[in-house]
Amino acid sequence: MGMRQVSATRVINAAPGVIFDLLADPAKHPVIDGSGTVVAAVGEEGRRLKLGDRFGMDMKMGLPYKIRNTVVEFEEGRLIAWRHFYGHRWRWQLKDLGDGRTEVTETFDWSTARIGLLLEWVRFPGKNLKSIRATLERLDKMFPAPA
Repeated sequence: MGMRQVSATRVINAAPGVIFDLLADPAKHPVIDGSGTVVAAVGEEGRRLKLGDRFGMDMKMGLPYKIRNTVVEFEEGRLIAWRHFYGHRWRWQLKDLGDGRTEVTETFDWSTARIGLLLEWVRFPGKNLKSIRATLERLDKMFPAPA
């Protein structure tokens, strides 16, 4: 991990394609979000993201706001990342374990942010790591281990 990145990894009991479909559908982001800040996709119902796509989200961190993201990394079934106007990225990497399970890594990367020092000053990296872990926990609960 780089100096301006935090991430967490978890093995999820679902195939990479199933998980990628959730990540590539902005309307599903509130379902998996562990931060409690993602409220809803703005006009994104039924849309599947690809490289270069822009998508809007209704957010709430104390006060409600809207954010516009751009997909900046994309490999079908393996990698998707988006950034917003300040430049920091949310990256998802999926590794097929070959047995119906997937190793999922979510990363908050502020190495490309225009306000990197401000993000550190307000302690976003640590808060975001906590949220990443909560998101992976939610994802894990969506796909329980077979009995």
